[in-house]
Amino acid sequence: MNKIKTYIYFSLVAIIFMILSIWLIKIFNGEMPYVDQWTRSFVHTIAESQLYEFAYWVTKLGSQTFLIPFTIVMGIFLWWLYDDWFPSFIFSGGTLMSYLLNEMIKLIVVRERPSMNVDAHAIGYSFPSGHAMISMVCYGLFIYFLRKKLSSKKINDILLICFSSLIFLIGMSRYIINVHYLTDVFSGFTIGFLLFICFIYLYEWIEEHHRFNT
Repeated sequence: MNKIKTYIYFSLVAIIFMILSIWLIKIFNGEMPYVDQWTRSFVHTIAESQLYEFAYWVTKLGSQTFLIPFTIVMGIFLWWLYDDWFPSFIFSGGTLMSYLLNEMIKLIVVRERPSMNVDAHAIGYSFPSGHAMISMVCYGLFIYFLRKKLSSKKINDILLICFSSLIFLIGMSRYIINVHYLTDVFSGFTIGFLLFICFIYLYEWIEEHHRFNT
């Protein structure tokens, strides 16, 4: 059974990387991926609608003006909760690293946004969505460390659903307010999730092999 699960996981990862590679090849060649071509008309039909206004509010939860103080305050909170600096370091450092990696990828890909919006922190390049990628790492690591301290399965499940929905809504809000293409958002989710998994494995590996065995 474990071999089957491993095969399925690796197959999914391979498929995702193949899709991302196809998108990147098209973007580097100055072409628009078919997904973006098919979904362009929708964002124009909802401009100035209630859905647009809701997305414009949600997108602020993934902006620097919110995430910077959130990361600082929650980093201090995790330090207090664990009575240990290391979870706070992984949470804060992981969030910062995701931001730096996002900026680096944007400078390499150099994809123009569908539109600029300074008030929505939508300036610079488009691929991948920083809101989707950084929110995945920041909120993902926070809920990971928070759930490890909670014994109630019901509360854990509720928190997981709430934060997963928040991450999804933040990412999709960038597409809805037309400051990112849909492929930017999906790519941000994917890269962010891979980073999130890497930071968790790093934390657990260090905890198991170094901090408790020295």
